[in-house]
Amino acid sequence: MLVLAIDTSTPAVTAGVVRLSRHSADTLATRVTHNARAHAEVLTPQVLEALAECGHALDDLDAVVVGVGPGPYTGLRVGMATAAAFADALGIPVHGVCSLDAIAAEAHAEGDVPGNLLVVTDARRREVYWARYEGGRRVAGPAVLAPAELPASPSVAVAGSAAHAELFDLPPVPVHSPTPAGLVSVAAESLLAGAVPAPLMPLYLRRPDAVEPKPRAVRAAQSPATQAGAGSGS
Repeated sequence: MLVLAIDTSTPAVTAGVVRLSRHSADTLATRVTHNARAHAEVLTPQVLEALAECGHALDDLDAVVVGVGPGPYTGLRVGMATAAAFADALGIPVHGVCSLDAIAAEAHAEGDVPGNLLVVTDARRREVYWARYEGGRRVAGPAVLAPAELPASPSVAVAGSAAHAELFDLPPVPVHSPTPAGLVSVAAESLLAGAVPAPLMPLYLRRPDAVEPKPRAVRAAQSPATQAGAGSGS
């Protein structure tokens, strides 16, 4: 089974092609761009470049897997919309997976995790997205919290954003963002079983920074000048 994997939950814009079997998830090609502001510009070219590198065309794909966060609103929206567009155009399923789960899956695949693993990524506002794992299975999170409020214990190692992982007194595992193989591994059981994927649902974990502006008429009615004018006319 040939699977396209996409993740834009972190500053690493990732696209890759993975061959999935009952026994393994082998990455055939990967493209990664570290730029939190370039998701929309580079993602689709990366998909096409990865396919070209491994000698496949879009029509060869059997499924798409996309990280659904947690992550910033704009980045997640680009990745999920792109994944859904490819899947819809090709008539193939698209599976969403927790991006922190993908980091944990890659870390455990490398065999560098002696016990409970903490995974953290940048949530901005001086906070981190986090989750804990035992044997690759999530046992807490995902959630968002200030690093000072997140205890290292009971974890014995940490993976994810290097700048944020170093805030915890734990041995680091060198997996900093979701990889194509990690993403596909999380969805492997459903993919191989031919299960109908659930609708894509982003894990924002909090409201986006952008807010809808108030209607002009409402703003005018609430302005001090308007209220003063109304009072003088009574």
